[in-house]
Amino acid sequence: MKKIRILSVDGGGIRGIMSGTMIAYLEKKIKQKTGNKNASIGEYFDFIAGTSTGGILACTYLIPDAKGNYKFTAKDSLNLYLERGDEIFDVSFKQKLKSLGGINDEKYDAAELIEALEDYFTDVKLSQLKKPCLITSYDIRNRKAHFFTSADATTDDFDFYVKDVARATSAAPTYFEPARVKSIFGTPYALIDGGVFANNPTLCAYAEARTLDFSKLLKDKNKPKLPTAKDMIIVSVGTGTQKEAMLYKDFKDAGMIKWIKPLIDVMMSGNAETVSYQVRQIFNTLTEENKSNYYRLEPILKQADNAMDNGSVDNLKALYQDGVASIEHYKKELDEIVDKLIENH
Repeated sequence: MKKIRILSVDGGGIRGIMSGTMIAYLEKKIKQKTGNKNASIGEYFDFIAGTSTGGILACTYLIPDAKGNYKFTAKDSLNLYLERGDEIFDVSFKQKLKSLGGINDEKYDAAELIEALEDYFTDVKLSQLKKPCLITSYDIRNRKAHFFTSADATTDDFDFYVKDVARATSAAPTYFEPARVKSIFGTPYALIDGGVFANNPTLCAYAEARTLDFSKLLKDKNKPKLPTAKDMIIVSVGTGTQKEAMLYKDFKDAGMIKWIKPLIDVMMSGNAETVSYQVRQIFNTLTEENKSNYYRLEPILKQADNAMDNGSVDNLKALYQDGVASIEHYKKELDEIVDKLIENH
């Protein structure tokens, strides 16, 4: 029986360039090893999950073209950030005054982000994505986590346009206004970035995959039904962290304004670390052979700014270079992953 190959991508704004760079390396090596120049990352994973920027990447990996083939390569997905990141995170003087740097209003106008998502995803629906997936968001009206999943998208009540899914998962509080989207049926939702509760969606991906009959979904009798951890290969990709120490003397009398930005960073990085620990503990219960099938790849920030929204041309280049350097750091693990993805194809 072949294993279920799961890809999970964290949130992190423009730092998605680093995770996208590492995933593009996986695709490049798969093409080289298989001799298939048309191989795509979506083809070599059975399930993909993402939060925020990771949710956008997940959608690009799985969206079909007019002929039903994978529309974008991993390099194409990366180019969404490299070519349009400076426009998405460009704040006009008027918006800067109005928002007071994100204190009084959202920091950025979402128009450029919406345009980029419409260009990439057009009117493709969640139900049309080529593999099972899970994208996180949070429903602020009903105060609960909202998961966009292909398993639920079998009816118009739970099906959405992919561009709306991508907009909802990346509606980061203080950066972009909440997304008001409708299901295909017409039910309205007010949603924000899934990073507020699952910046690292790996555990969500694991839980969802446990409920799926992959032999049926993938039309492959060699794939398991209702897989457990021993039946999985999980590749969890972060977006890099560069933690600044928060000194007691600086925060002992801090109020709401001083806490809001560092608190967002603490919540996101804390969630990512906690989920990684939980998944590692699950795999540590397995045999030696199977416990090595969980990979946590956290890109290393060296030259780039840690900010989620620094879309300057210089920082885009620095993020890409840090992504390339991270490939070298994780080369042994990445090459192992490539072999396992091909073996279980």
